[in-house]
Amino acid sequence: MGARTVCTSVLVAALTAVVAVTIRSGGSEAHPRHLLYWYAAAWVLFAAAVWGVRKVPVRAAVVLVLAGSAALSLAALSGPPRTSSDMYRYAWDGRVQAAGISPYAHPPNAPELAGLRDRWLFPAGPDCPRPDLSTAGADCTRINRPAVNTIYPPVAEGWFLAVHALSPDGARHKPTQIAGALLAVGTSGALLAVLWRWRRGGGDPRRAALWAWCPAVSFAAVNDAHIDTLGVLLTVLALGTSVLPRRGALLGAAIAVKLLPAVVLPGALARRGPRDIARVLLPALLVIALAYLPYVMTSGFGVLGYLPGYLREEGYESESVRRFALLRLFLPDSVAAPLAVVLIALTALYVLRRGDPGRPWSGALLVTGTALLLTSPSYYWYALLVVALVALDGRWEWLTVPLAGTVLYIGNSMGAHGTWLQSWSYGTAAVAVLAGAALRARGASRALPAVPEQAGAVPSGAGAEVSRR
Repeated sequence: MGARTVCTSVLVAALTAVVAVTIRSGGSEAHPRHLLYWYAAAWVLFAAAVWGVRKVPVRAAVVLVLAGSAALSLAALSGPPRTSSDMYRYAWDGRVQAAGISPYAHPPNAPELAGLRDRWLFPAGPDCPRPDLSTAGADCTRINRPAVNTIYPPVAEGWFLAVHALSPDGARHKPTQIAGALLAVGTSGALLAVLWRWRRGGGDPRRAALWAWCPAVSFAAVNDAHIDTLGVLLTVLALGTSVLPRRGALLGAAIAVKLLPAVVLPGALARRGPRDIARVLLPALLVIALAYLPYVMTSGFGVLGYLPGYLREEGYESESVRRFALLRLFLPDSVAAPLAVVLIALTALYVLRRGDPGRPWSGALLVTGTALLLTSPSYYWYALLVVALVALDGRWEWLTVPLAGTVLYIGNSMGAHGTWLQSWSYGTAAVAVLAGAALRARGASRALPAVPEQAGAVPSGAGAEVSRR
């Protein structure tokens, strides 16, 4: 084993230890300052490890990427969720469906569902002294927003039901976390497979480490078990296949997990003719329709759940601009939201017309990253899709987007609720992305062949070609 392989292995081992300590040292509700320190250490070790793996032999790197992904997932399983309570809703929705009830029919605090409550999700007593508990009628609950219907699309709900069906009684949060770990490691394997197959076109399997070892994946995909990871896996599989109907079907399934994967469509359709566009979009729409159909039959338009209310709550309506922090630095509030929509649409149009159909993840990364920069969400797990696209494409500067979301999320937990932190974190990410693009453009210009010095000189063989015309 070479020195570079040993050194990188040591860095991954240190990163794994830091993740394990982080899981046991704090959380967004308790000791968030401790969490911030350990998060910072994890990102530093991650940067060092992915820098080191670049020089590791490819076959050794593949083993190291998978082993590191598994080790980090195990470390993230060492404690309950630390920065999000979303998984409790997942477990509840699975239980409701197993009882033969649509998850879109009633909120958790509805009296119709009282018989499904247990002391894990609904601790005893009407008082809720702990910050991680919410009031749900006469009980406290670990489920956030217990007075509203679920927000998750149907493929996500199917996943919740499957995890519930495979979970032993009394297993609590652990099966959902294990499911998240399987998705995270599965995505590492999918990235390796796509990059290995694309080696002649510039793919490097070692780039899969950008996902496999990323702290955001350990904390958000495994410890907090966010369902976004299922959408990421389906998106990677979709972009990695050249069979267009299959790509469309997988993208449709990804969109029916979480709506965000819809932003990769411009990359998947880049410079395609009408027939190819139809071969992608029609299977995607068919999968989405079939996924929604059984729920629509039982719940009607209730399948939208809390989505409209969530958009109002999170500031994405036109009259609310709590998001769009970067544009608000320079523009009136009333202009920021519409302009963000226009800029995202223009980016999508650029990718559709100028993107590389052989590298659909490149355009997908540009649209997805731009959308997150402009909307500037505080939930860093939204950027898990960006992490996977970076692993495929290699433009590491876009990793500053999930890092910005992490800083904002933990900062909010520490009481820094002002817009200055939102603007500062995403502003820094935008500067890093622009700087990376400038450096790459400069490197590409230097790599261009030199122009012949003599006026009128032509490359060898060109004169013969001209003379034959």
